[in-house]
Amino acid sequence: MYPLFAAPVFTNDAVVLGILLLILAFIFVTSSSEHPFWQKFYTVVPSLLLCYFLPSILNSLGLISGEESNLYFVASRYLLPASLVLLTISIDFKGLIGLGPKAIIMFLAGTLGIVIGGPIALITASYFAPHITGGAGPDALWRGLSTIAGSWIGGGANQTAMFEVFNPTPELFSAMVTVDIIVANIWLAFLLYGAGISQRIDGWFKADATPIHQLQKQIKEYKSSIAKIPTLADLTSIVAVAFAITAIGHLGADFIAPWIGTHAPQLSKLNLDSRFFWIIVIATTGGLLLSFTRARKLEGAGASKIGSLFLYILVATIGMKMDVLAIFHSPGFFVIGLMWIIIHIIILFIVAKMIKAPFFFVAVGSQANIGGAASAPIVASAFDPALAPVGVLLAVLGYALGTYAAYLCAIIMKFVS
Repeated sequence: MYPLFAAPVFTNDAVVLGILLLILAFIFVTSSSEHPFWQKFYTVVPSLLLCYFLPSILNSLGLISGEESNLYFVASRYLLPASLVLLTISIDFKGLIGLGPKAIIMFLAGTLGIVIGGPIALITASYFAPHITGGAGPDALWRGLSTIAGSWIGGGANQTAMFEVFNPTPELFSAMVTVDIIVANIWLAFLLYGAGISQRIDGWFKADATPIHQLQKQIKEYKSSIAKIPTLADLTSIVAVAFAITAIGHLGADFIAPWIGTHAPQLSKLNLDSRFFWIIVIATTGGLLLSFTRARKLEGAGASKIGSLFLYILVATIGMKMDVLAIFHSPGFFVIGLMWIIIHIIILFIVAKMIKAPFFFVAVGSQANIGGAASAPIVASAFDPALAPVGVLLAVLGYALGTYAAYLCAIIMKFVS
C-alpha cells in the first residue's frame, strides 16, 4: 500500500520533465498509430486520460514526487496562461456567445450539487461510521470538509480561504487535500471518457448539440483556410505572443491583487486578491482581444497545437501530484468524498435531462466547479481545443461564487454534524 521507495528516485525537475515529455510523446505517437492494437486501445482509453494517469502511477510508486517538484507551479503559472492565449486567439467570439444560457445553468447546477452534497454525505456517513464524522474544535470533520467545498467551487484560492476561515488541524487538512485530489480526478477520468462518447450521452439527454458543432465547424474551416507550413519567424511569433500576454498577466496580477487586498479588502471574499485569478483573467482576455486582430492568423502556423502541448504538460504535472494508493490510508473520508461527488453528478444529470443540455455543458460546468481554471479548459479541449475558452470563462465565474457558496456549505455541514 506504500511507495516502493522511501524517497523519490528522481528529484531533479529537469529529469522529471524529461520523463513526463517521454510519456506524452509515447501516448500521442501510439494514439496516432495505424496499428490495430493501438486503434482498439484508444477507442476504450482516451489519450488525455493516460496523460494524467501514467504520471500518477510513477508518483504512487515513489519514482517521482508531485509534492517535491516545482513543475506544477511552473506549468500552472506560466504554461497554462500561455496555453489559454494560444487556444483563444482564433476563437469565434460571436459563436461562443451563441452557445446560449445552458452552459451557465449547468455550472450553477454543479455548484448547487456541491453545496447540498457535502451535508447530505456527512449525514449519511454519520449513520454508518459515526466515529469519523464527529470531532471537536479544530478536529471537527466539517471544518476539514469545508476546504473541499472551497476547492470544488472554484479552486485552490477558495480552498485556502476556507482553511483560513474555519481552521481545521493541519493533519485533517492534509487528509482532505488527498480526498479532494483523488475523488475529483476519478470524476475527471469519467468526464474525459464521456467526451469520447458524448454523442451517445447527448442522445440520452435528447440534447441538441448543434450550436457546439457549428462553432467547431466554423473554427476548423477557418484553420483550414489559413493553414501553412510554419517558419521559424512564425513559431517565434507564436511563442512571443503567448508569453508576452502571460507576462502582462503576471504584471497586472502583481499590481491588482495587492491593491485590492490593501484598499478593497471586502473584495477578498470574492478571491479578487488572488494573483492566480488575475493571471488567468488577463491571459484569457488578452487572447480574446487578439482574436479580433491580425494575430488571429497565427493559428495557421499551429498556435493552438503549441497551446495544446502546454496544456498537456500541465495535465501530466497534475497527474504526478496524485497518489493512487492514498485511498487505502483514510477510506472513511474517501467514502464521504465519493458520496459527495455522486450527489453533484446526480443533480447535474437531472438538470441536464430537464433542459436537454449537451454533455459538453455538463462536463465543463462540473469541472469549472471541481477543478477551476487549471482543468476546466482541459475537459473542454477533450471535446475540441477550440472550445477551451468556455471552460476558462466558467472557471472565472467559479472563483467569484466559490467563497460564498463554500461558506454556506460549511455552515450547513456544521449544523447537521
